[in-house]
Amino acid sequence: MSDPLDALEKSISTLRRAIRDASAAGDSERAGELRAQLRRAERAWDALIDTGEPTPPPRPVPDTPPAAFGSQLPAREHVHRVLMLLGTPAAPKLIVGVHEAFFPGELSASKLSSLRRDEARSYQSSPGARPYYLCPALAHDLLTPVRALLTISTWPLEQRIISPLSPRVGFLTGAIHIAEAVLAAEASAGGEPSPAALRLLWRFAANIPDAMPSSTPGRESALDPQKVIDAARTELDVHLDADRAARSEASQRARTSLHEAQQLFGAPPQNVTPLRARA
Repeated sequence: MSDPLDALEKSISTLRRAIRDASAAGDSERAGELRAQLRRAERAWDALIDTGEPTPPPRPVPDTPPAAFGSQLPAREHVHRVLMLLGTPAAPKLIVGVHEAFFPGELSASKLSSLRRDEARSYQSSPGARPYYLCPALAHDLLTPVRALLTISTWPLEQRIISPLSPRVGFLTGAIHIAEAVLAAEASAGGEPSPAALRLLWRFAANIPDAMPSSTPGRESALDPQKVIDAARTELDVHLDADRAARSEASQRARTSLHEAQQLFGAPPQNVTPLRARA
């Protein structure tokens, strides 16, 4: 399972390289956008470090099981952990399923129903006050919010945009990361994947060519996570370049036509010229 700090550090490193490249190319507008993303990522890193610092209790307290700590987290942090694991925009049903498979605590779809509106209100009242915001994905053509999909504000803009190929690319990316989390659970000392994790991986594998075991159909324990990873990457190679190109083109339009808040939460349709009209 990926560590949120590791993922943020990787994102920070990637953003710094991109800023350097944009500056070298003389693209000051692009460099400015990347610096804003970098500041959000660094604030998220600081917040995770701060919450991870040990604080001596005033008096001895009984040991608290890990599950109890997970149950104390607000819903937005549960969602953040899931999205960091998946690394791709996700719908509430998948978020709840991944949380059940890999994380302690409770998360229900009903808790997610008002979460995006709350995040937008929080940003509007005090922009940048939080280390991250949960945002809708943006449609590649109109740059309007895709209501069924959640992302994280610290992700690069391209990662938060949905092109026609993005649903399949996101599905394959999520399958790879879930399989990697299952492998990590298998490799941990005395650990093993939960039944919910194996069921989740099975559902992904069933929709990827050559990912299912050749024998003992119907048994999740017979599934080979590495085989799922290899099969998903094989298909991902077919779609990835075209998807990235569509996302990159849309992100360039977003940077020139949307202000920062709209780049996070989307713009009304009347504010953006449809892609077809530009062709």
